[in-house]
Amino acid sequence: MEKLFANDRKESIKKILYGYVNEDSISNTKKEKQAEKYFIDYFSSQKYFQENPEYMGAFPIENDALKRSVSWAMVRGNGTKTVVMIHHNDVVTVEDYKSLKNFAFQPDVLYEKLGAIKDSFSEEARKDYESGDYLFGRGVCDMKGGGSIQMQLLTEYSLEDFNGNVIVLGLPDEENLSVGMRTAVLLLKKLKAKYSLDYVLMINSEPHQRRNPEEGVFSFGSIGKVMPYIYVRGFLAHAGKVFEGFNPVNVMAEIVRETEVNVELSDVMGKEVAPPPTWLYLRENKLSYDVSMPLSISGCLSVLTFTQTPKSVLDKVKTICKKSFDRVIEDMNSNYTKYMQHGGSNSAMLSWKSNVVFFGELCSEAREKYGDDFQAKYEEYLEKISDDIFHERETYISANYKLIEFVYDYIDDMSPRVVIALAPPYYPNVTNKFHEGEENQLSNLYDVMSGFVQRTFGQKYVAENIYTGISDLSYSSVYNYEETLEGLRQAMPLFGKAYNLPIAEINEIAMPCVNVGPWGKDFHKLTERVYKPDLYYRTPQILDYVIRAILKSGEIV
Repeated sequence: MEKLFANDRKESIKKILYGYVNEDSISNTKKEKQAEKYFIDYFSSQKYFQENPEYMGAFPIENDALKRSVSWAMVRGNGTKTVVMIHHNDVVTVEDYKSLKNFAFQPDVLYEKLGAIKDSFSEEARKDYESGDYLFGRGVCDMKGGGSIQMQLLTEYSLEDFNGNVIVLGLPDEENLSVGMRTAVLLLKKLKAKYSLDYVLMINSEPHQRRNPEEGVFSFGSIGKVMPYIYVRGFLAHAGKVFEGFNPVNVMAEIVRETEVNVELSDVMGKEVAPPPTWLYLRENKLSYDVSMPLSISGCLSVLTFTQTPKSVLDKVKTICKKSFDRVIEDMNSNYTKYMQHGGSNSAMLSWKSNVVFFGELCSEAREKYGDDFQAKYEEYLEKISDDIFHERETYISANYKLIEFVYDYIDDMSPRVVIALAPPYYPNVTNKFHEGEENQLSNLYDVMSGFVQRTFGQKYVAENIYTGISDLSYSSVYNYEETLEGLRQAMPLFGKAYNLPIAEINEIAMPCVNVGPWGKDFHKLTERVYKPDLYYRTPQILDYVIRAILKSGEIV
């Protein structure tokens, strides 16, 4: 096939993108189906897919209340080597557009409307607007721009005698819980078995951000996310008898202080550092006001990871909880001694002892005492909670709390303790460094890609091991599979029930990954924008070069 001229490709990408963006597929709403339909309609109108309808489709997400599917299309060529390109086609809400909401999905109209308020932008955003080099609109950057590039390239490959195979996946729900990508793993396993595919690389096209405007970024991995859920059980007492009780807020406050933005919990890889943990949810669990101290308090924190597994994170959190618990008891004893001395009495040590367990250990304690009766009723309750989540009567957070409370009905020891669980979602950390030592044919991928960009565009691109924006690339492989599985089974009550994580299947389809996307700015904001030269020219050529080079020989040389 005669190569498309750059302007021809530009106009094709633009046409795809404008149509894609016009589908206002807000995440976790029925509108996501509109992007799915656009993807399917786009490919089903093409001759290749009309002649090979089995090479595209919509793969349903099991038990999805919104009845969403993973959209996919595949061009099959010669051999088994296969590149998988992924993009999400859901977008965040447009509340910040205020009176311009109706234009958020119409880039050209929006551009004209933004002219009236450009002086309220940051200096950088205003200059970018006035330059004319950026396309504005919800989803143009994050990430239908990258998706449109992928769709155009697959169209080009369908028109020629192609070496290897290329799959493009359009994924829902990335901005929420990534149920799209978790389902796509099952699809990739099915396609691998049916067509004897050898997956050599997964490419995401999330927009990249630049520290230096003159340097693009290639990411050879994606950050992980673990959500420890911590429940602190106290001992009730009247507010006028504080030393007869144990206030769980005291322990939780110490745990929060020891974990919030604690850089000691951040992974480091070379000069790359994971953002430190932060608490996303925290509340005591009293239903109404009275003069008793609360019985329990619970919450969850987000821990972003480069190399840690759920088990290693949980072990660190458990150590912090134990130290925090001990410190609170020590402080209480000190204050109790002073209190008694002021009253002219001798004091003894308070009876409290620290006790920190994982959720699985709490269940074992209940099972040892109440046996099959507990197990049967727990499983019945877990099914009910899962159904409540499906019908949005419960969230993952509230479900964790109710499951722990349920188990406590079978716990005879009512002394204070901390229970540690995991709340969904879980994002595995991935980086191509985990593939080193294997028969890795892509070890010099960065050198080849950066060399091509320098020769072709006179542009420098730097490499980072980890894309820190959280992405669906997390499900391209799983690091330390056995330990990861152990941690999830030990502490995540909803694992395998209301929260499906096909970890065994991820391990089966595991492949190296890279993020190659256009330069973008202000994701999720009114001034979301993408750099046109990247969108229409540079990124498509980089992706095309890499895909052809890999599939030509199965390696980059």
